[in-house]
Amino acid sequence: MDWLGRAAELRQWSRSGARAPHKPLLFLYALGRFQRDADGELRYSAVEADLGRLLDEYGPSHRTSPAYPFHHLVSDGVWEVRTDRGLGSPGSGVRELRATGAAGRLAPELRAALRREPSLLGRLARLLLDLHFPPSLHGDLCEAVGLELEPAETGQVPAAVRRQRDPRMRERVLTAYEYQCAFCGYDGSLGGAPVGLEAAHVRWFAFDGPDDVDNGLCLCSLHHKLFDKGVLGIGDGPAHPGTPVSGAGHRILVSQRFVGRGRAAREYVTALAGRPLIGPQPGARPVAEAHRSWHTSQVFHGSPRPAAG
Repeated sequence: MDWLGRAAELRQWSRSGARAPHKPLLFLYALGRFQRDADGELRYSAVEADLGRLLDEYGPSHRTSPAYPFHHLVSDGVWEVRTDRGLGSPGSGVRELRATGAAGRLAPELRAALRREPSLLGRLARLLLDLHFPPSLHGDLCEAVGLELEPAETGQVPAAVRRQRDPRMRERVLTAYEYQCAFCGYDGSLGGAPVGLEAAHVRWFAFDGPDDVDNGLCLCSLHHKLFDKGVLGIGDGPAHPGTPVSGAGHRILVSQRFVGRGRAAREYVTALAGRPLIGPQPGARPVAEAHRSWHTSQVFHGSPRPAAG
């Protein structure tokens, strides 16, 4: 059985590049639980809160019940559900899953394959991460689902299911933004080499985002993580009349859902609301509208805060 192929072809709702990471998140969660307890089951009523938190944190801004992937992942042949009545899911309704004592776990054939070939677990996890999430979130996501991956387990994903990244993108994007964070202006270097600066995809590479300058931002490590988590985004136009126009008039969005009580959170996050982007330099292409719109609808959480006074 080609388990990597099955994982790469999970049937997901799709329209105009919309994210639907519900099944991949449940699959990753199940792999993490299998790693700790290969014989255990995931009773829906016991894991509903965990799955809900994963969807809130790593899913799109519109909320979806964890009951949806718990039921529908069965159709992909990697997951099974049993109830008090026997094998088979009662449906995607929360009440039915709770009332019937529904419990899920990886399909028997997949569990057997993982026991025969333990390294398969790492390859499956890496494939799911690469196909559905940006690299900046991989470590946090593994921690959230309880996965412990060794480098040797994760480096064998077939090229046939992976797009190849352009290694020149980082240099092109950092050059376009003159080696400074487009949100805060950080421009640190060590021995003449930039340190703590990264090329962020606006439309994620995993969702057909190209390795082009107009799909990139030079961001410091902190703001890259916050941008990929949907705390920060990019809006149209200057926040106030007379605000200097930069980056094709784009301004920084800060989610109203973000909570930061300390001085550092206010200074490095909430105070950014409404500020113009720094860069790119004249002649370099600013972020394309199509990529900015994708990030706003698929990654940015909630509504933006008013511009900081």
